[in-house]
Amino acid sequence: MEHKRGMVYLSAAIYTLITGFSFLFGKIALKHAGPMDILAHRFTAALIALMIVQLFRGSFCKLTRAKFIRILPLALFYPLLFFTFQTYGLQRASSSEAGIIFAAIPIFTWILAAVFLKEKTNRIQKLCIIASVSGVIYISWQNGAGQHFGVSRGILLLLVSALSYAAYSILAKKLTRRFSSAELSCPMIIISFFCFNLVALGRHLYSGTLSDFWLPLARADYVSAVVYLGVLSSLVTALLTNYVLSKLEASKMSVFGNLATVISIFAGFLFLKEQLTLHHIIGSILIVGGVLGVNFLGDERLKH
Repeated sequence: MEHKRGMVYLSAAIYTLITGFSFLFGKIALKHAGPMDILAHRFTAALIALMIVQLFRGSFCKLTRAKFIRILPLALFYPLLFFTFQTYGLQRASSSEAGIIFAAIPIFTWILAAVFLKEKTNRIQKLCIIASVSGVIYISWQNGAGQHFGVSRGILLLLVSALSYAAYSILAKKLTRRFSSAELSCPMIIISFFCFNLVALGRHLYSGTLSDFWLPLARADYVSAVVYLGVLSSLVTALLTNYVLSKLEASKMSVFGNLATVISIFAGFLFLKEQLTLHHIIGSILIVGGVLGVNFLGDERLKH
């Protein structure tokens, strides 16, 4: 039991670490390509990695047509709706405003889990979820979101994106009772590959800039960033997330996303020489304390 608990939290920690550094690699990729092109290249890398794994481990992902259709709604919520609304939302809102919206994902997940999964959290865990969310909001607010935050089309799009991820967490939690982590992750990667590539290539064909789609792939730093985002931050995190959701409550898993904010702050400080201020430290303490509280100040109900 202790070994299984350790594996689950280790998987959640690796997911957090990968996600935290994905912001760093995302900034590198954005120097050379637009968001939709990056998504297309990202999921191309993820699909290639998936095909290599399937080639050497034929039993890795066994999907029938019936299973694929059953899992289809999961891929609709994440990555498709999540990344699509995030991409267009960020064009009309600041990254600080996005930080505030996405910080609320654990609260959305907590509410949906209580309604649809009948998950229960004690009073201390509720306070810890709020503390974790407050930490991200505080950092984003201090970074400037508070100066111009207001309801706009961008905010609404980001809100739909956040709700899409919360809905994915709930649906994935239910589907893990019938499907393995690999079975859930494979359709997510395949569908995202086709959809994002069709959109990106269609846009370039329409504007007559098809060569611009391939141009960034000549840059070594861009290719490295896309490989990280595709293989680690898409395929591996999908496998880890679906595995952890099969063992932990959705409300507990959701707060690990906020912990990735802490990783990204310190990654930016160490590798991009970005500023690290007192409000970053205060917010990070709230986030870390909240994540620990949600997961260790309540009843452990790991699936046997």
